[in-house]
Amino acid sequence: MLEVGREPAVVVECANRLGESIVWDERQGALVWANIHDCEVWTWSPASGGDPRVSRLPGRVGTLGLRQADGLVLALESGFALYDPETDALERLESVEADLPTTRLNDGRVDPAGRFLCGGMDEGSPQRHIAGLYALEADHHATQRLADIACTNSLCWSPDGRTLYFTDMPTRRIDAFDYDVGSGALGARRAFADLAGEPGSADGSTVDAEGCLWNAQWGGSKLVRYRPDGSVEREVPLPVSNPTCLAFGGPDLDILFVTTAWFGLSREQLAQEPLAGALFAFRPGVRGRFESRYVG
Repeated sequence: MLEVGREPAVVVECANRLGESIVWDERQGALVWANIHDCEVWTWSPASGGDPRVSRLPGRVGTLGLRQADGLVLALESGFALYDPETDALERLESVEADLPTTRLNDGRVDPAGRFLCGGMDEGSPQRHIAGLYALEADHHATQRLADIACTNSLCWSPDGRTLYFTDMPTRRIDAFDYDVGSGALGARRAFADLAGEPGSADGSTVDAEGCLWNAQWGGSKLVRYRPDGSVEREVPLPVSNPTCLAFGGPDLDILFVTTAWFGLSREQLAQEPLAGALFAFRPGVRGRFESRYVG
């Protein structure tokens, strides 16, 4: 049985170059996440304590979500796909931004109605606001919901589904949109949290059972829990520069798991951060919520 305390500690020394998009699959009792630049999907059962299963894909995996059926929905570099890690079966779906060679899909999550929302990022230099946010519907058709994005991150919803959280990472701000779960339409946009005075930028987020948003702050060496009004409830320091995403897991959803990355660190920084790329976990004293599942 996994022993997890109140302070973040390494539970898997996976050395991911860019670990991301972690979710808890309660059916399997397992965590699933992406290692983007190495084209990998990782699956690990905390109860078993064994080694993770690593699946190699024919391209980078920006983000993933659970399906109502077996397997996962993926956002690959230039489009969506369905994937079953058990059989290694990959079914490619609709492509997006084929006319934008410097963009790729980056961050996503399944909404409360079972759509898969995912946004892109521009990997060009200088980075431009040219990517979009897309909703993959049950019929496998993707529609653009937002344009002019440089780097999508922090996608998650309030417990009632009426608020969508989102960041365009270079803005150093997390925004909130009114959200219509029935149609998937985005409504009024407002600033939720301003990171302008912080050392890091907003990366992946999740919302706990109390409606507070947890954000992993890339370059900031910390997690931040924001109340629904955007005020800071607590900060949790980490011994690595680049936490990337987080998910509540375990049978009681009371363990917070955190992916990290060594991508972008200098040789000197890597020497100072031997745990960069590891999977961390701790018990924050609050519980999470089950992930929604893609209905397509």
